[in-house]
Amino acid sequence: MPEPPAPPRPHDASPSDRAMENLLRPRVFADFPGQNTAKENLTVYITAAKRRGEPLDHILFSGPPGLGKTTLAGIVAAEMGVPMHVSSGPALERRADLAGLLTSLSPGQALFVDEIHRLPLPVEEYLYSAMEDWAIDIVMEQGLYAKSVRLPVPRFTLIGATTRDGLLSAPFRARFGILERLDYYDPETLAIILRRSAGILGARLDDGGAAWLARHCRGTPRVANRFLARARDVAEVRGEGLIDHGMASLALRMLGVDANGLDEMDRRLLETLARHDGGPVGVKTLAVSLGESDDTVENVHEPYLVREGYIAKTPQGRKLAPRGWEALGRRPGGGAGAAASADRSGDLFNQAEGASNGSPSALG
Repeated sequence: MPEPPAPPRPHDASPSDRAMENLLRPRVFADFPGQNTAKENLTVYITAAKRRGEPLDHILFSGPPGLGKTTLAGIVAAEMGVPMHVSSGPALERRADLAGLLTSLSPGQALFVDEIHRLPLPVEEYLYSAMEDWAIDIVMEQGLYAKSVRLPVPRFTLIGATTRDGLLSAPFRARFGILERLDYYDPETLAIILRRSAGILGARLDDGGAAWLARHCRGTPRVANRFLARARDVAEVRGEGLIDHGMASLALRMLGVDANGLDEMDRRLLETLARHDGGPVGVKTLAVSLGESDDTVENVHEPYLVREGYIAKTPQGRKLAPRGWEALGRRPGGGAGAAASADRSGDLFNQAEGASNGSPSALG
């Protein structure tokens, strides 16, 4: 009997969240906070291409999910003054799918392919001639009567987005003239994004609420906007409509996010390492313990914990770093404080949060 699907994490996207993302998406560079290097570079490239009257070179955006790759693709197309066709790697399963799409493009149009690392290899290779020679080869008939016909395609700009650029083949990656990697956002920039989003949603957000949400949203605007939506709900039902520090912290507690910004799965991963004396533990062992695939552990759960110093990746496996022990309320080797297990992490969160706010009523 198949196991029931795992419950969504606090930062997983629901259909309503995706609709909200589209509403909050900036349409011009001026409304897009952060990623200043990428924005400055793209502004120069777009201006030069427009002056020459040429399509923009192919672009590859890489980086963790939720940082604005899709949004930047839309802004690029808008700045170039061309329409953008949106697709994804998993949707382009066959060469015929890609051939029909490429031949239907208008001159100069942008083709955005999300999760481009998931293109099947034959489809990826089929793109090579289209990206360089503006033509594709179609094989007609079969066997002895087979013949190849070259069809021209309009000059277009391919914009790819990937969270795993290491999975792109070297020949494919080399065909992108513009490579931009997006990085996590700092809390100050995230607070700006939250205030902008609150204005669009008609939510009342003060500086304390914005700072608290920004501090706990994993450096990711998508997560920040999702937390803002839930905080708005909490403030309307449990408060007076204002998202202040107390309402923001209550909303995060309801989502299972603690004072360190860790969710339930994060804490389970840290606790698994603690049960193995802090590691090292192989990723496959972690995956079995968590009921996840090793690919999910390595590419979804680990990056934030590694970046923030909760765990360390070593050749022997994953190890619990000092900050990870501290988040669990323990010391390496089971010293004083070992009784503060993962089951009590919510209590630790309440204590830390109450102290930071100076009042036990901060959580409502």
